[in-house]
Amino acid sequence: MKKVSVLTAALSLAATSSSWATMNIQPDPQNPTGYVIARSDVQAVESQKTADPMYQIWSQALRTAPNSVVEAIDSGLATNPENVQRAERVFPRSEWDFLTGMAAPEYTYTRFLRAIGKFPAFCAEYTDGRDSDAICKRSIVTAFAHFAQETGGHIAIDNTSDNPLGLEEWQQALVHVREMGWSEGQEGYTTGCGQNDWQNKKWPCAAGQGYFGRGAKQLSYHFNYGAFSEVMFDGDASVLLNNPGLVADSWLNLASAIWFFLTPQAPKPAMLHVIDKTWSPSQREIDAGIGYGFGTTINIINGGIECGEQNKDKGQPVNRIRYWEGLSSHYQIPLDADEKNTCWQQTPYGSLNLNGATDVLYTNWDGNWKYYADRPGGYSFECELVGFQTAYSALVPGDYEKCVTNFYGSHSSWPEVRIVDKLDPVDPGTGPGTGTDWDANKVYNSGDQVTYKGATYQAKWWTQGDDPALGGPWELVSGTPTEPAPEPTPDPTPDPTPDPTPTPDPEPTPDPTPVPDSFIQWEPGVTQAADGDKVTYNGKCFIAKNGPGVWESPVQSNWFWDEISCQ
Repeated sequence: MKKVSVLTAALSLAATSSSWATMNIQPDPQNPTGYVIARSDVQAVESQKTADPMYQIWSQALRTAPNSVVEAIDSGLATNPENVQRAERVFPRSEWDFLTGMAAPEYTYTRFLRAIGKFPAFCAEYTDGRDSDAICKRSIVTAFAHFAQETGGHIAIDNTSDNPLGLEEWQQALVHVREMGWSEGQEGYTTGCGQNDWQNKKWPCAAGQGYFGRGAKQLSYHFNYGAFSEVMFDGDASVLLNNPGLVADSWLNLASAIWFFLTPQAPKPAMLHVIDKTWSPSQREIDAGIGYGFGTTINIINGGIECGEQNKDKGQPVNRIRYWEGLSSHYQIPLDADEKNTCWQQTPYGSLNLNGATDVLYTNWDGNWKYYADRPGGYSFECELVGFQTAYSALVPGDYEKCVTNFYGSHSSWPEVRIVDKLDPVDPGTGPGTGTDWDANKVYNSGDQVTYKGATYQAKWWTQGDDPALGGPWELVSGTPTEPAPEPTPDPTPDPTPDPTPTPDPEPTPDPTPVPDSFIQWEPGVTQAADGDKVTYNGKCFIAKNGPGVWESPVQSNWFWDEISCQ
C-alpha cells in the first residue's frame, strides 16, 4: 500500500520537530511509579505518524451515518441520502431482483439500500472528474461477484430440478444467511473466548453465543463481531457480542459486507480504493504482480488460498473470476488496460515480504519497543504503526492515546502513563539553589539551562538528579567548572608493620544476572514466537512482530524483530 506523495504534507512533516523534542514527560504526582504527558504532545506525535493523506481518506471512508437516519431509508424516498439515491439510479430494484432469484428472504432491497446508507463513502460523489455513477456500479457488481462465491447456490444452469428458473451461477448470490450447518442458539466459533488477552478485554464473548458465519460476508469469530459492532453502534462492541443474530436478521447482514469492502487491512488496501483507484500500489506490490483489477480484490479477501501460481486452477478463484466476468459482461463494465481479473500471477498478501519497504502504510498501533537511552526508563512513550492486528487502530479517533496508555494491557512491561489536558507546574525543587542554580530535586526538560560550579549547562533531554558536571543528559554551554581547592594532605604517621594475614580463598564469581522470566530463550528452528513475544538471543533482547516463524533468528532490529532493553 503506497503512500500518497503530497508536497504540502511532506513540507509540513519536515518542518515539524521530532516527537521527542515536543514531548514533555514528567513524573506523575499522583503515582510515584508513573508519568504524565500533555494530550497536545501526544496528538502532535500521532499527527506526525499519520501525516500521509491516505490516513484521512481511510478515516473518511469509514465514516458512518446515524442509525436513525439509516432506518428511515426506503426505496424511492426523496429523503434518502445522496449516495443511496445514486445506488438506486445505477442499480434499481429490478436489477436486485434479477441477481437474487435464489436469495434468502432475510436479504431485501431495502436492507441493501440501508447498508449503503450507513456508509456515505460507498457510491459517493467524486469531485475530481472521476465518474461517480460508474464507480458505484462497478462497486456493486464487484460485491455481487463475491456474494455469488461466498453465499451463492453454485447450481449449474442446466440442472433444471435444482435450478428451475435457469439462473446463471452469477445470478445465484445470497442464498445463505447463516453458515451451513449452524442455527441460532448454537454455541460455537468461540476459539479464544475467555482468555486473558487484549482481545477478550476489548471484545468479551457472551455466554452461550455462537460466532459462526452470518450475513453476506459470513462474519465469524468474536473479535470480528466486536469490531463490526463498534462501527455500527457508536463504539459499543457489546451489542453484537450479546446478540450476534442481528447480523443475519437485520440490514446488518449486508452492512457487514459493505464495512469489509471499505476497511483497509494494511498492507491490504480497501477494495473500494482498488476499484476507484484512489490507492496506488507500492513498489513491493508492483513487483509481486499486485495492481488494479478484480484479481486484487480476491487477494484482499482470500489471497493465501486463492492467489499465486499454485492456485491458478483451484475452484474458488476460478468461480469468482467466472462470476465477475459474467456480471461485468452483462452490465457492460470494461476491463481497463491497467487491470487484471486474475490473481494467480500475484503473490498472496500474506506471503509478501515488506522488510525494509519505506512506501508501505499500516493501520494498527502497537507499542514502540525500541530502547531510548535519553528517555525515562529507556521507554519510547510512543506507539508505532504495524502490519498486524492490534487493539488499537490508526483509523479510530482516540486509539493512539489508548495505545500510549496501554488501555487494554496489551503491552507487557509498559510504563504507567497518564495523559492530561494540561501539565501541572513542575515542583521547583527543595534544594538550596535559586534562579538558574542546578537543583538535584528539580525536573529539567530539553533546552533548560542551569549554572553549576561556575559553568552553564543545557539539558539534552528529560533529567532529574543527574550531576551536570558528569555529562550524560547535560552539555556544557559556557564557562569552566571550578573545582574546590584540595585540602592539604598531612604527613603520614608510620604504622608498625603488622603480622602477615593469610590470603583468603577467592570468592566464586557470581553468575550473570538472568533476563526476566518474561523473555523466551530463542532457539533457531525450534522457538515459535508470536507477535509481541519477547525473546533473548546471543546476549540481546528483542520483541517479535510480523510472524518471524522459527528460522528468522533475532540479531538486530528488522521487519521481524525490534531490539529492546533486557530489563
